[in-house]
Amino acid sequence: MVQVVLWGSLKRAAHGKSEVEVEAADIRQLLARLGEAYPDLKPQLDRGVSISIDGLIYTNNWFQPIRPTSEVVLLPKLAGG
Repeated sequence: MVQVVLWGSLKRAAHGKSEVEVEAADIRQLLARLGEAYPDLKPQLDRGVSISIDGLIYTNNWFQPIRPTSEVVLLPKLAGG
């Protein structure tokens, strides 16, 4: 199981939980299983999120491995200009 910290609006969409556990070996599985477990979170996941794994941020690397001991933080994707 991977412990995932949720930030901002992602936390609200997961019934107010700031941390959740998910069985996932990579980013693709992580996002799919979070969307299944928390349907209100799925629209935000579909729009795009940033994922920090052990301090490095990933945005489009679907097959990036996640170890059970990894520190994983899910953030809403920031837009700006």
